[in-house]
Formats: sequence, structure tokens, C-alpha cells
Amino acid sequence: MDNWTGSATVPSRTLYPHQWSWDSAFVSIGLRHLSARRAQRELESLLAGQWADGRVPHIVFNPALPHDAYFPSPDFWQSSHAGHTAGAPAAPETSGIVQPPVHALAAWLVHRADPAESGRRGFLPRVYPRLAAWHDYLLTRRDLGGGGLAAAVHPWEPGMDNSPCWDTALRRVEPVAPDTFRRADLNHGQPSDRPTDLDYGRYVRLAADYRAAGYDDLLAQHAFAVEDPGFNALLVASEHALAAMARELGAADAPHRARAASLTECLVDRLWDEEAGLFRVLDLVGGAPVDELSVTGLIPLVVPGLPRAVADRLAGTLAGPHFRAPATRLVPSYDLTGHAFDARRYWRGPAWFNTAWLVHRGLLAHGHRAEAARLRRGFLTEAGRTGFAEYVDPATGAGRGARDFSWTAALTLDLLHADDRAIADGATDATDATDATDATDEEILP
Repeated sequence: MDNWTGSATVPSRTLYPHQWSWDSAFVSIGLRHLSARRAQRELESLLAGQWADGRVPHIVFNPALPHDAYFPSPDFWQSSHAGHTAGAPAAPETSGIVQPPVHALAAWLVHRADPAESGRRGFLPRVYPRLAAWHDYLLTRRDLGGGGLAAAVHPWEPGMDNSPCWDTALRRVEPVAPDTFRRADLNHGQPSDRPTDLDYGRYVRLAADYRAAGYDDLLAQHAFAVEDPGFNALLVASEHALAAMARELGAADAPHRARAASLTECLVDRLWDEEAGLFRVLDLVGGAPVDELSVTGLIPLVVPGLPRAVADRLAGTLAGPHFRAPATRLVPSYDLTGHAFDARRYWRGPAWFNTAWLVHRGLLAHGHRAEAARLRRGFLTEAGRTGFAEYVDPATGAGRGARDFSWTAALTLDLLHADDRAIADGATDATDATDATDATDEEILP
């Protein structure tokens, strides 16, 4: 792939020229079909930026690039200085916030792609304790609501940067003056596709305040704190992956299984909305669920052990008017009938390939095979048709954002290893139809 730097893969050479956290996890899932070693290196290079408190930062910066290649830049985050008490490494420089914890699931799939190579390199013994520490961080330092779920403290952390789900919470945030920062994203993207300057002013304010608190989650005064269903669903799936890793390493898996079960229960109890048929974001500062329908509320389909009635209800919501797009089989990022829907602007409507991959995997896990096959066919068609676009307009099907986007290409490669007949016949592992009945994957997605 052209986006490979020698040690990691950037999402886009122009728009996102550093290493992003959940991007690298998705990239490794695709790379495992070409080179298990390179997929392992992708995750290892990201974990080289892990902090001593366990957090995996959302960006690991390439020191060879000038600071103005991306904003906020290393000199804004000042991780090695401002994050010293929280355990930021002296090098590399990183951001101070995080992204969704899909990494353990990715690492387990990478290991399963070539267990012999994984064993030769000692991959699992090296990454397992780091990933366990990452989850410990989220479930201790980030349980800001006291209800057993991890909180996000910046809109970039759930990965859906300018979702309408954040609008109410962001109105409480005083933006910094627009002349105090210079956006690099507009050098490579259309302003009509990107978050607004007002949004960015608030993002910068939140990040600067977090930095001023030394990135200490318990000392910081969080103006923005939410429990996001997609973020926590990936934490559950990755706890199941940690349980599988522990068994492989001869360690106890019971603690991970117990934590996954507890997280699942908390997720349903705190965030499920039966009337709406999906999970809601909980605004911890405002103290109420967010009245918006977003793809993040559908991602919990990926959770093993989700109650059957909940999974079936989610599948019904996917097929209904809020998320059944006219021009794509992918899943819109926001309610098609919603007041804030915008077919072009980033996470306010466009359909993304990584969320489609997660929903596809979840549909298979819960027996909705025909729907999964339909989504897979649409994914493969539209990825190729748009030149592996970052996302697509759900109203027209037009590719938007960057082209040759890394996770789109990687997840396309992954789904090419799935087979519609295997799916229709009951395959449980959508990511490797060459062994569609792999028992170890069934332990993650029963």
C-alpha cells in the first residue's frame, strides 16, 4: 500500500499523514491476509506510543514531518512535557486523547491469521499485557459516570468527530478564537465536507484544557464527557479477544470474560433505548441520553452475548427509514430523517466503510446472514467504484473525502476473504471464509 511508511500505515498521505489509533487496528485486520508480520508491526508501532498509565493515544506523530503537516500538531499536544506525570513517553510525541479500543480484537485476528509466525515473533506475549493495561485504563480512569462504562472526554475520541450526538454538549464549550490556530485539514479537504471552524474552536478548547490538567482524567474539569455505545461495544468485543489471548498464553481468561459480561450488562442497562431501537449516547455532564440516532448506536451488534431481542431490534432499525440509504448499502453515520442530517459533512450523514465492517460482523454474529451478505456486496462494490474513498454520500453514492483511504482498502481486502455462500450457510467469521467455522473466532463472535 502506498500509505505504508516503513513501520506503520497512515490513513492518507495528505489529509492524515501520521499514525492514527483505530485506523491502524483496522489496517492490521486487512494486512493479516497479505503479511501477518506486517500486520503485527502495524500494531506494535502504535503500541510504542502507549503511555505508562495504559492509554493508547489517538495519534502517534512522525518526527520526520514538519509541524504544519497536521493540526493539532505535536507542539500543540506537548505530550512528552504536559503528559509526563500521566506517563507519556519521551518519544515518540503523541496526542493526549484516545480512540475506540478495537485493538485487542485486531491483535487476536492478526494472531489467528498465522499462529506460527505469531509464535516465532512472540507477538501475543508482547502485546497482551499492553492491551490489558489499555483496557484497565479505560475502566478505571475513564469510568467518569461511575456506571461501569468508559467515558470519552473529547469528540474525537469516539472516532465520529463532528457527529450531531455531540452538538448539545459542545454548546457548553467556549471556543478559542479562530485566529489562534490554523487548520491543515482544509488544505486537502473541501470545507463543505469538513467540521466547521466553530466546531474546531471548541475541539481546540477541550484539548487545551485537558493538556493544562496534565491529561489527568480525575483532575481535569471535563466540559465534555459522554458514554458512547460504539466505543464501549468495541471494548466488550476486545475483552472477549483478551480472554482468547489469555487462554492461548496459558493464563486465566475468567477475569476478561467476567468483565465482558459486566460491560455488556452495563451497556444495555445504561444506553439501550427500546423505543428507538438502538443505543443512545449518554451525556454525563448534562445527565441525560442524547436525542439523536447515530451509527454509534448500531455498532453494539458486534458485542457477543448481546441479548437476542436487542440484536434483532437493531437489525430492524438498520432496515428502517432512519438508516436505509437510497444510494448505498453502507450505513449512514446519522439518521437520514434527522434535523441535523448533512449528506456531505463528515460524520453528520455520510456512510463510512469501517462502521459498515463492524455492522457486517455484528449481523453475522447474531444470525442475520442475508442482511450481512447484502452489506458486504455493497461494501465491495462501492469501495472499488469510489477509488477506496474515505466515505460516501448516502443520498447519491458519490465518494467523498480522501481517496486511497487505508482502512477502506484494508477492510475491502478483509471482506474479499469472506464468501457469500459461506455466509448464507452459517459462517460465523466474516473476516476469514477460508476457515468459516474457526472455533476460536466463534468464542469471540458466537
